[in-house]
Amino acid sequence: MGGRIGVLISGRGSHLRNLIAFCRRGEIDAQVVSVISNKPEAPGLQYAEEAGIESVVLSHRLYPDRERYDEQLAEILEQDKVDLVCLAGFLRLLSPPFVRRFPLRIMNVHPSLLPAFPGLHSQEQAMEYGVKVTGCTVHFIDEALDSGPIILQKTIEVLPQDTPDTLADRLLPLEHKTYAEAVKLFFENRLRVNGRKVIIL
Repeated sequence: MGGRIGVLISGRGSHLRNLIAFCRRGEIDAQVVSVISNKPEAPGLQYAEEAGIESVVLSHRLYPDRERYDEQLAEILEQDKVDLVCLAGFLRLLSPPFVRRFPLRIMNVHPSLLPAFPGLHSQEQAMEYGVKVTGCTVHFIDEALDSGPIILQKTIEVLPQDTPDTLADRLLPLEHKTYAEAVKLFFENRLRVNGRKVIIL
């Protein structure tokens, strides 16, 4: 059967759809078995439904603090026996206790070449800075924002006519491909972390 992936979403779910497709085609030796959204209106939930994957809406508004919410989130993922947690546009910073429950088992893709332009609005940040090249980063999550060990990075040129929206649109297919590649490497047991460095075997 391969590995088990839990995906956390907040929005459109394009990364979720992409990971489901890679798994279904056998390009990743795993299956998405759990989808959790903190927003009931997240369009990405329909991709889980269409694929017959169990999904849960867990609204953070129903919990008194981040730690209580994350504790419930972790319990669901542990019940589903996930091997890897993939963030797919999940717009919440995970608490240190959550991260410690899944050490080097939480992955995210970010639309910049970290450590440049962390957080939100990365394309706007890149264009305001005037960079000629940007890209995407897939990294393990640690206890700080967009600071975990980097697994893969891929680049694209920033064109003179680009806007933040056109740059985001051109970058998204590269994000999809790079994220799937990193998840594939994880389930092939080819990633080793030495301090901040991720070594690909």
